[in-house]
Amino acid sequence: MLRTLNQQTTSRPIPRAHTPATHKGATALSVSTQMLLPLTTKIPLLSFFTGGGFLDIGFEQAGFEVPWSNECNPEFAAIYAAGVTSWRRSANRKAEAAKVSSIKSIAELKAEDILKQAFPGKVPELFGVVGGPPCSDFSAGGLHAGHNGENGQLTEVYVNMLKALNPSFFLLENVPHLESHPKHGPIFKTLLEKLDTAGYAFVSTKLNSLEFGVPQDRTRLFVVGFRRDLLRSWYPNEPFPKRALETHFKWPTPTYPNAKAQFTWPGKSPFRGKPGKPEAIPVELCVCSALAPNPVTFPNGKEWFKPKSKKFKTIQEGDVSGKSFKRLHRFRYSPTAWYGNNEVHLHPTKARRLSVREALRLQTVPDSYIMPADSTLSAKFKVICNGVPFLLATKIAEQIADFISFSAKNRDPSRNGAGTHNNGR
Repeated sequence: MLRTLNQQTTSRPIPRAHTPATHKGATALSVSTQMLLPLTTKIPLLSFFTGGGFLDIGFEQAGFEVPWSNECNPEFAAIYAAGVTSWRRSANRKAEAAKVSSIKSIAELKAEDILKQAFPGKVPELFGVVGGPPCSDFSAGGLHAGHNGENGQLTEVYVNMLKALNPSFFLLENVPHLESHPKHGPIFKTLLEKLDTAGYAFVSTKLNSLEFGVPQDRTRLFVVGFRRDLLRSWYPNEPFPKRALETHFKWPTPTYPNAKAQFTWPGKSPFRGKPGKPEAIPVELCVCSALAPNPVTFPNGKEWFKPKSKKFKTIQEGDVSGKSFKRLHRFRYSPTAWYGNNEVHLHPTKARRLSVREALRLQTVPDSYIMPADSTLSAKFKVICNGVPFLLATKIAEQIADFISFSAKNRDPSRNGAGTHNNGR
């Protein structure tokens, strides 16, 4: 696939051209025609469980827009407003300021009200919904309260909201245990059956951020679904819409497949020692990529929890075996960012915890995303831990954009597809 995306860590990347050349039978589109397919305007998204908006800015980077968002934590909403606004304005000083549209719980919201707020004129021909319901009740390190937990129940609420909103497509993100755990998996399968009954075809996969150039071992479950009537209009000669989706939608290709096993990673080193970097390991997969340029010289670079412990000076570099204190290694990837949840991730060479900016970089969030100074450290780190790495979010969004662009060329206008806003069994 041809790419014009220029990923950077210090400023907003250059917008890409949607060029679905990897699809069978597709040809590359020129930049001058890239916005003609499928619409002449950006495809709008409704965002739930928005947090700091890492998923949102990934989709914006790929050419979508987010006219409506929902985050019930006021502190998270304030971080979203500041961070997304500064990120947008790093590329365009006159860019629209970001603001969470609703700080109510998703359980309190009504679909008809959301559609009126997001689309005051009329519901557009094509729009999507993205969201990652809270995962703590399903995570490997959690209590496995599952779908009965306070947060676990929100997955079903999200599925019901998808049914009520009836978007053209959706994305659901969560921890792998939601699908694979023997306690949670069967219930999740039932929720997906609800979406099938509501007229959606969907595909799912598990992606590890490390394999896509993120210096972090972070595997997550992703589900992408499209309305079957829309797929029928795009692929009139395909009798089974789900088969069309499975055939033509492509998940992003890993840049470093099986990265954990592919490279020989260094072991533990004495604290403040001088370990050498193995030549074969790409620097972007290493924690050192988050430490340069010097984070202290950037906004949020001097923000970290100040409590001290003797362990700050005794734990070896690369010793992540402890349940709580884990010291990162300069030339290895980071464990999953999960600070403040009984885990303390230590700087590789300094006797302190990671800073906000360093943690943001481990999530590949650009330095132009600036969290407000008056937000609490707890809120900042929770937002960081809950987010989808920006780089992976962008790559998934690109694939959805490419699929829409490619598919729209096949559209049969005589069939009930985009624009009808009905499920079409």
